[in-house]
Amino acid sequence: MPLASIPSPSQGVWYLGIIPIRAYALCIVLGVIVAVWLSERRWRARGGQQGTIIDIAVPAVIFGLIGGRLYHVITDWQTYFGSRAIKEPIQALFIWEGGLGIWGAVALGGVGVWFAARRRGLSMTALADTIAPGIAFAQAIGRWGNWFNQELYGSPTTLPWGLEIDVDHGGEPGVLYHPTFLYESLWDVALGFLLIFLGRRLALHHGRLFALYVAGYTLGRFWIEGLRIDPVGGVDHAVLFLGLRINQWTSIVLFVAALVYFWATRNKTGEEIVVSPTSSDGPEAASADPEHESGQADPGTGESSKADPAESSGAAEPEGSAATGDGPKAEDAASDVSAGGDERAEPADAETVTKEKNSR
Repeated sequence: MPLASIPSPSQGVWYLGIIPIRAYALCIVLGVIVAVWLSERRWRARGGQQGTIIDIAVPAVIFGLIGGRLYHVITDWQTYFGSRAIKEPIQALFIWEGGLGIWGAVALGGVGVWFAARRRGLSMTALADTIAPGIAFAQAIGRWGNWFNQELYGSPTTLPWGLEIDVDHGGEPGVLYHPTFLYESLWDVALGFLLIFLGRRLALHHGRLFALYVAGYTLGRFWIEGLRIDPVGGVDHAVLFLGLRINQWTSIVLFVAALVYFWATRNKTGEEIVVSPTSSDGPEAASADPEHESGQADPGTGESSKADPAESSGAAEPEGSAATGDGPKAEDAASDVSAGGDERAEPADAETVTKEKNSR
């Protein structure tokens, strides 16, 4: 056994009475909390209403968990069905045992966001750009659930950070494996900070920041996926096509699609609705043009907050303006009203005086 290695946890579930507390689930929940917290800050800095992200997160998480599990079961169907199955078909529903495909989670989770955004009248692209860094950080935290479950590890290695895997989870005595969960976690953390930086410096909108998230994640996922062996009971259940795993092909397709979208929308401008038109903030706050927003960037989010045009202009209203009600005109109007007179009555008065003179 090498002198340095990363040990795997001896257990991934604890019991509170008869209630199981699973590390895998805790990592997912913690990731969701961090993503919602960060996205809420970024949405508020963009001019959106407080609580919007929290409300949208509910359908997004529900749809995302369903989509993530469906993708896992479809792409790893041999684990649950067929002659090589090492689990009962009913266990395909046991999400707490691990197995969530990020592609399905993001895709179906996006459907949940779309429904919520449409109901509120909000811009889908504005929401996507806002939550992109949070998704990366959530993935970074969620990957530690694989460490507790001793799953999704890479091929054997002699590196000092090799991962120990129990025999019950497919490992061999004295053999270390690439900690692919750690590689992806670190990659996702770096990606999250990079997205915040780029969003601040380049002011990327209309879904372009989210496109960079997709391109950045798939770039790292492609080579990390190539390290994985996923043995279960000594059998490789990874689905291969033309020598590459399905997840690698998915990474290639999404990487190209993200770059195409990023390039195609390079000149796109216009408003993105960040406040519901039916909100109490009024119609003036219903939309915001990111390219023309003013104000200081939030250091924690890298997004510019909307500034009040009256405050940002810095110009004082002219003395005697109609808006303030001050000045000579306002005083004359006030005196006319108090005297019961009306400027429109002057011609009538003059005509009456003329008739009186003629009658004399």
